[in-house]
Amino acid sequence: MRSIEYIELFEQLRTPFYFYDTGLLQKTLFAIKSAASLFNYTLHFAIKANANDTILKKISKYGLGADCVSANEIQKALNNGFVAEKIVFAGVGKTDDEIAYAIEREIFSINCESLQELEVINQIAVQKNKKVRVALRINPNVDAKTHEHITTGIISNKFGISFNDLQYIVCQRNNYQNLVIDGVHFHIGSQITDLEVFEKLCQAVNEILKYLQNNKFYVQHVNLGGGLGIDYSSPENQIPDFQAYFSLFNKNLNLLPSQKVHFEPGRSIVGQSGVLISRVLYVKDNGLQKTLILDSGFTELLRPALYQANHKIVNLSSAKGQMIYDVAGPICETSDYFGKSVMLPETKRGDIIAILSAGAYGEVMASNYNLRAPVAKYFSHEMQKITEDTLLTL
Repeated sequence: MRSIEYIELFEQLRTPFYFYDTGLLQKTLFAIKSAASLFNYTLHFAIKANANDTILKKISKYGLGADCVSANEIQKALNNGFVAEKIVFAGVGKTDDEIAYAIEREIFSINCESLQELEVINQIAVQKNKKVRVALRINPNVDAKTHEHITTGIISNKFGISFNDLQYIVCQRNNYQNLVIDGVHFHIGSQITDLEVFEKLCQAVNEILKYLQNNKFYVQHVNLGGGLGIDYSSPENQIPDFQAYFSLFNKNLNLLPSQKVHFEPGRSIVGQSGVLISRVLYVKDNGLQKTLILDSGFTELLRPALYQANHKIVNLSSAKGQMIYDVAGPICETSDYFGKSVMLPETKRGDIIAILSAGAYGEVMASNYNLRAPVAKYFSHEMQKITEDTLLTL
């Protein structure tokens, strides 16, 4: 991305826009598929991380399934090459219409998050005279040691079925005549970089599986969610160590020979492949601090404002000198900053700024607050087309 060819092109394009390195995406897909295949693990891409059609088409061609949290995501997956037999439907608040849609599309599994939801799924399955495969999402009370807004596996979170409710379901299993409850699902959070957390997850999963087996309640698939983080501070570490990640589960899980393991990676696949390209509108100096005002804000990349997330920020137009800047957007909110006290080359109006590691939860969380217009998206494999066609319209 730092090549002169890219920089010259970026300078001519209208900013802000998302740029995706599809070559890196394909290398990452190859790496995760190769690592998962060593243990015969099944992968479902978490569409909530990135729902760009071009990105989804490339991921589906690698044979991954889809992890969806709405009926619209299921439809998006089907429209972009994912097969119904590899789609799982999660989410703590599925509507009746969404459940009915999932049943009609005959997806692989609905990941159920509450006792009442299980009853609703069964009722709709009875109405449609269908047998529906369900996995029970269980809250294992494991702290993911990540930001509180993206921690999902402790008992105070809204997600998952408690152990008490699991005991009730086991006792009442014969009452769900239209459900095939043959899976368990766990997801404890996002952007997890401490692998010891996953060891604790395995311990909790083993205890749940042992309880189920002791009560002659046998499940065929064990879905361990996603959560593996990426290196935001050093994005040159582009591809996570998927082999170490999957090896940990292979070493620590106690499974029956017939049980299959599923994962729902999102960020770890697409995070490093996306970059938000912006332009400096103004350089402000109040005597205490210099502030760069960019033409992109939290309407284009919400994570810094929502999670206090740190993305590496690079000036692609300048390499001279070193100065400290706050980097802000144009939105009429005090929280609209990409970074504080960021060391950058001496920066001026018109310089091109790249905000790295924006491929996950960037474009997909964008809004039109302040009536901001949607931004363009470009892809590295289309560079020649961009050069020949796009610039002619500017």
